[in-house]
Amino acid sequence: MHHRPAVEIKGLFYAYPDGTPALRGVDLLVDEGESVGIVGPNGAGKSTLLLHLNGILQGRGEVKIFGLPVVKENLREIRRRVGLVFQDPDDQLFSPTVFDDVAFGPMNMGLSREEVVEAVKRALGVVGLTGLDRKSAFHLSFGQKKRAAIATVLSMNPDLLVLDEPSSNLDPRARRELSELLQGMKVTKIVVTHDLPFVFENCERVVVMDEGRVVADGEVFSVLSDEDLLERHGLELPYGFYPIRGENGSAAKGRKERKKVEEDTAGDI
Repeated sequence: MHHRPAVEIKGLFYAYPDGTPALRGVDLLVDEGESVGIVGPNGAGKSTLLLHLNGILQGRGEVKIFGLPVVKENLREIRRRVGLVFQDPDDQLFSPTVFDDVAFGPMNMGLSREEVVEAVKRALGVVGLTGLDRKSAFHLSFGQKKRAAIATVLSMNPDLLVLDEPSSNLDPRARRELSELLQGMKVTKIVVTHDLPFVFENCERVVVMDEGRVVADGEVFSVLSDEDLLERHGLELPYGFYPIRGENGSAAKGRKERKKVEEDTAGDI
C-alpha cells in the first residue's frame, strides 16, 4: 500500500546565531503511518531538526509537512497538523488547570465551546488522565505531566506526533505506561531520544545523527544491533539489553522474546 510522505527534508542546513553549525545538509523522508526514532550523541542536531518540523526554526533547505512547505503562510495549518511535545513538560503546561492547558490549542483554532470540551475529554481519555481536568498541572506526578503535555497536542488531532526525549526522568512504571500509550496511537510518530530500548519498543525505523548529519537510517533491529555503528557515534545499549528479532522479523515481537530468554537464563548466572 502506498503511503504519502508525512515529512520531506532535503538539504537542510542551520547554524546558530553565533555561527555554530547545527545541521549540515540533512535529508530525511518519513512516510505517513511510520514510527521513526532519531538517536545520536549530544550536539548531533536532533532537537534542532525537530524544531524545523513546525517552523519554530527555519534553516536553508526544503522542509515539507504532508506536502506543505514550511513557510510563513502555511505555519498555522502545519502547527495544527504537527503535535510537538517538548522534553520538559513544564515548558508546555502553563495554565491554571489541566483542562485549560489541553483546551488552549482547540480554542485558538476557533472551535466552539462544545467542540473544545469534547476535544479535551477525548485527549485526556487517550492519555489516561480522565477526571484530572480541574487539577493544577503543578500537582501532577512527573509521569502525569508528560501525559498531560501529550494531551495538549492530541486535543488538536494532529497527523504527526513529534516527541523530544519522552522517557527522560521517568520512573520504570511511568516509562512503561508511556511506551504502551505510544504503541496504541495510530498516528505518524517521530521520537528523539537517548533511550535506545525505548526506540526498540516503539519504532520500526531508526535514524542516527551525528555532527548535524544523518549517518545511518534503517530498520530498528538492524541499526541497534550494529555495535560498531553505535560505538562510532557515541551510542550504546544498556548493560544486559540484547535486541532480538521476532519470528516474523518484527522488533516488537523480539522484545517479548527477549524477556522470555532473560527469564529462561536467569538461573544460569
